[in-house]
Amino acid sequence: MTVISTSGLARTFMSTSGPVEAVRCLDLTVAAGEIVGLLGPNGAGKTTTLRMLTTLLAPTGGAATVAGRDLVADPAGVREQCGYVAQSGGVDPHTTVREELVTQGRMYRLGKAAAVARAAELAGELGLSDLLDRRTATLSGGQRRRLDIAMGLTHRPAVLFLDEPTTGLDPGSRADLWDLVRRLRDAHGTTVVLTTHYLDEADALADRLVVIDGGLVAAEGTPAALKTRYAGSPDATLQDAFLALTGRAPAADPAPLSV
Repeated sequence: MTVISTSGLARTFMSTSGPVEAVRCLDLTVAAGEIVGLLGPNGAGKTTTLRMLTTLLAPTGGAATVAGRDLVADPAGVREQCGYVAQSGGVDPHTTVREELVTQGRMYRLGKAAAVARAAELAGELGLSDLLDRRTATLSGGQRRRLDIAMGLTHRPAVLFLDEPTTGLDPGSRADLWDLVRRLRDAHGTTVVLTTHYLDEADALADRLVVIDGGLVAAEGTPAALKTRYAGSPDATLQDAFLALTGRAPAADPAPLSV
């Protein structure tokens, strides 16, 4: 069953120097229960694609459906079916974890009792139960990211979009989030689309990868298939395949300094 389908999806921005085609004629399909990773250099169009598919940015061309809802004709229906976790998150540092989750539930029109119950349920599923009365400013990076994801899951979306969900996290927190994403798919059938610059993450987590370059799909397939096709062997690194496709290394956070 296809959950996401785009045909010729495009977004052009106007700048002082003329039009900028951030996404050009993007054709993409995602099946129910897939974990799909979007890869590409900075400026390739990954975040713009996610922002269009979550109705935060109107396309300037093409068509798309998300969970059977038309992106342009039924944006409210799309929002009912998807959750979105942005790169920077969106929690208020002055509120508690419980307040954030309950407020999110109320914004999705849950009654007060239902919002409180859903907050407790999400906290249990995402390992936040012991943190419910902590202010979000005191959370670690991994804890804050789990809260971001919990907020994106408040309304039980069919599709979860994650924009660089593990940027800046330590290896242990990254591994915890990988496990969380797998559990969401395995336990609830959630379809997950994520962007990442960490190629080891893409290799380990995604069922299928879509490489975007210059606003177009440059290649797609399983990690093993892409490594075989573009780097000559399934035992090659995904970075080798990525460089062969784009000619550019992916951006990465600087390594922590040794002291």
